[in-house]
Amino acid sequence: MEFNAVVLAGGRATRLGGVPKPTLKYDGGTLLSHALEAARAAAATVVVGPGEHGVHLPGSVLLAREEPAFAGPAAAIAAGLSALDTAGMRSPWTLVLACDMPKASQGIGRLLEVLAGHPGVEGVMAVSGDGRKQPLLGIYSTAALDREVASAIRGSGLTNSSVFKLLARLNLLDVDVPAGSTDDVDTWEDAAVLGIDYELEADVKSQEETLEDWCRILLQAFELEGVEIDINEVLAVAGVAAHSVVRPAAPLTTFIAGFAAGMARGIGQASDDASMKAALDLARKIAKEYSETGTDAE
Repeated sequence: MEFNAVVLAGGRATRLGGVPKPTLKYDGGTLLSHALEAARAAAATVVVGPGEHGVHLPGSVLLAREEPAFAGPAAAIAAGLSALDTAGMRSPWTLVLACDMPKASQGIGRLLEVLAGHPGVEGVMAVSGDGRKQPLLGIYSTAALDREVASAIRGSGLTNSSVFKLLARLNLLDVDVPAGSTDDVDTWEDAAVLGIDYELEADVKSQEETLEDWCRILLQAFELEGVEIDINEVLAVAGVAAHSVVRPAAPLTTFIAGFAAGMARGIGQASDDASMKAALDLARKIAKEYSETGTDAE
């Protein structure tokens, strides 16, 4: 089955302190090199990212950039499709792959196998062992992607738009892939689980200390010194909102969750810890449901 590959490598990596994900090392190579190896069966490959990180690209691999920069993965997919079209490299199917899933190759074979057995569908999307859909490990009809990109551009545009929204009208099959295939690197905790190291550990520690110090200063300013804040949990919920809705949803979600927790505490419904946990858990749940439906969760 002939397919092209669009490898996404251009995010801000905010929760990694801005350290570019493509350069992180795993099992003897960079995350980007592992992604390119996973996509080696593609007829043509384009990497969508800034390109200034010193990561070597084979001469046959195209480089593109979404407009505006950091406009999100939906815009990056569109940029990759455009670059392949401009180069005259068109295949009936397109593998969409984020560069931060070093074990993705284990899932691509399964996706191709299922796709070959279901000729009537417009694509296949990976599903992790815990039931989470991962649209950035999927193979989709190129014509269907082009159609939805054009529709989005005529409408509200692609900047900061959800990939789930872009794919919402496609006739897709959800495919259970081997364990670990969709494991990605959004935080240093994720990196540690996968055994990924980075040389600027001091910078990472400095960022964590800065966040703790800033949290302490804010709590003092609002006369909330006794309140315990789980910074990692707050950032995790922000990350879910950014991935599942749109990127600006991250600060909005955490603000509303914090406001709701404060209201609950103020009327005596629960303790500080319990009210904050309940608010963050609910925000995470709603964001995930939004990503699956593309609409407001009921």
